[in-house]
This record gives sequence, structure tokens and C-alpha cells, in this order.
Amino acid sequence: MEADPGLFTPDSVTWQVHGDPMMWVAGIRAFYLQALHPRAVRGVMANSDFRKDAWGRLLRTADFVGTTTYGTTEAAERAGARVRKIHSMLGATDPDTGERYGVDDPELLLWVHCAEIDSYLHVLRRSGFPLTDAQADRYLAEHRVSARLVGLDPAAVPADRADMAAYFLTARPLLAAGADARAVDDFLLRPPTHPLLMPAREVLWRRVAHLAYASLPPYAHELYGRPAPEPAVVTRRLRATGTLLRCVPARLRWQLPPKHILRAMARLGPDARPAPYKVGH
Repeated sequence: MEADPGLFTPDSVTWQVHGDPMMWVAGIRAFYLQALHPRAVRGVMANSDFRKDAWGRLLRTADFVGTTTYGTTEAAERAGARVRKIHSMLGATDPDTGERYGVDDPELLLWVHCAEIDSYLHVLRRSGFPLTDAQADRYLAEHRVSARLVGLDPAAVPADRADMAAYFLTARPLLAAGADARAVDDFLLRPPTHPLLMPAREVLWRRVAHLAYASLPPYAHELYGRPAPEPAVVTRRLRATGTLLRCVPARLRWQLPPKHILRAMARLGPDARPAPYKVGH
């Protein structure tokens, strides 16, 4: 029997894109953007000890993305079912109206999905990952699959760049940088760290967090109230960071747990190795 390639398969844009090290910067950008929806971020704050578990949340998100991208179909569907079950049991209270709502509200799920996928695409393209406009549209269309896994109707999810831009225009009036968003901002700039690791936090982490923040759209900078460098400067820094991280051998990067890519290559063979040059093939 042939090995199961999973939901996306090695022929997808997603398979190639998600192996890039700039995904970590993109993930932090997504966190910043997601926190600007008051009801979405309240759902996070109300159902987890964010300041103590933010690292765990980031790693769980990375594990979910890795499983759904590179895992078997069964593993991806199981991961999606687990997320849907957890979301179905959780709720929060609107900070302005006092209304009680479920975190599986489709409006909130759509915002979280779009902020995440847009951030992945934006950071990778801006940092030099080679994607044409058509391939970028294909990437967005592919992620109707990941939207379905978290409980969204795929037909209601933006399938190309024009749809995504239109969605953000409609969502912008709902956004605000309230107390919860500012708590996220504060954490991302100054995450709790062991005293011996404080120098590394100042030298490395703050640079990554600042770069992720700088890559946000201008309206997000306005809402947070912190300026960012000129777009051309941000683009140069993203490209420089991407060039540096991509110099680290992929096999070395992929050794970090939970090793989704290496397990996929062991299952499907060496030709399944993600690489930018395969996007157009």
C-alpha cells in the first residue's frame, strides 16, 4: 500500500511553505493580529493562564500546523476533532456588553484563521520566499482545509488574496487594542524568563518580537499605539532575517521536536522534502 500523504500532500504550496524557518516570526505576527479582536482575545484570556502558558499555546499551535500539514490524514483529522471538542466546551464574556458567547463562534474562528494564514503568507513572501501571486492564491485556497478542521464552513473562508483583503476591510471596525491586547503586547515584548536567560531574551527574542510587530499592517500599529519603522526598512530586515535563518541547514532545523517534516519524509520518501523550488512544480 502507498503511504498516506495527508491532507495537503507534497504537491501543495502549503507543504513547501510551512517548512520555512520564518514561520516562527509569522506565528508571532499572527498572535499580535489575533489579539486585536476583543472577543477573540477575551476567549483566550478567559480560558487559559495566558502569562504562564503562552509558550505552551505557541508550541501547541505549531504542533497543530505541523500535524495538519505533514501528518497522515487520520492524524490531521484527529487533531482537528480535538480542537473542535475543546472549543465547544469553552466560553467567555464580552468585555463591553457582558454577553456570554462560545469560543467556537464562527465569526471568531474566521478571524483567528485569517489572521494566522495571512501572517504566514505575508511574512514569508516579504522575507524572500519565492511565491507568485497565483501561488499565493493557491496557498489561501488550500487553507480552506485547515479552516474546516477547526469547525468553519470552507465556503465562507477567503480563497484568494482579493477575498482576504475584502475580509480584513469588513473586520477592521471590530478591532481594538483593549486591556487584553495590551497584555499580549506586553508579554510578547517581555516574556517571563529565567534570570540566566535574560540577556538572550533582550538580544534575540526582543528583536524577533519587534520584527513581527513591525510587519503588521499600519492600522494595527495605530491601534496598539506603538510606531514601526518605514515599510521599506521592515522589508529589508525581514529579508535579512530570512536569509540568515535559511542558511541554517534544514535537516538541523527539522531535528527540533516534534519533527513533523522528518517523520513525513520517513513515511513518504526523500522526494517529499519541502523546498521553495518545488512550489511551481
